[in-house]
Amino acid sequence: MYRCQTSLQEYHKKRNFLKTTEPQGSTEQKSRKNSDLKFVVQKHDATKLHYDFRLETKKGKGGVLKSWAVPKGISLDPSIKRLAVLTEDHPLDYLLFEGVIPEGNYGAGTVIVWDTGTYTIESDLSEQFNKGKIGFTLNGQKLRGRFYLVRTGTENQWLLFKKSDQFDFKEDLTISKPESVLTGRSNDQLATTTKRKRNSSKSNTLYEAKKPKKTA
Repeated sequence: MYRCQTSLQEYHKKRNFLKTTEPQGSTEQKSRKNSDLKFVVQKHDATKLHYDFRLETKKGKGGVLKSWAVPKGISLDPSIKRLAVLTEDHPLDYLLFEGVIPEGNYGAGTVIVWDTGTYTIESDLSEQFNKGKIGFTLNGQKLRGRFYLVRTGTENQWLLFKKSDQFDFKEDLTISKPESVLTGRSNDQLATTTKRKRNSSKSNTLYEAKKPKKTA
């Protein structure tokens, strides 16, 4: 049986926090007043475009984001099952992370919050993970309704799909609603804005360096 172990060791091992813009985070988070567990779907335009689906394991100390990479994104169509590859746990600080991970760093590329919200689960996430089937209900801005993650037989490969309910939707939201729910920007717009700010900062630095020094 596979065990649900929560640790940020692998997350920290893969990243140089002097260079990446990602949050370093820790498992020593303070408890929140809000009792609802949170989820996030981040659209990550790296070497290959994919969507990172993350579920908060528990609030406060010891909590992490259990994470899966979903190459084709999440569908509201119950007839569609999507591959979801288990990745390293992420810190809770990652829930609101948007930014450009610089070239040369792990996961280099743009990250936007494609959807976020709360979720409910009937029994402990770790227990369901260990059994290889996780059932949960999402209450996001784009994704709503009952979903399942089912392990396919290998440790890291799962299937993510929706159960039929009143929130069924045939339209592909990754196409019709590609933007961030936080800023309304696309990945390309984020990259352009970041590049413009970086160039502006360089120009200001050069200007300051070239300014003639005042004489007494």
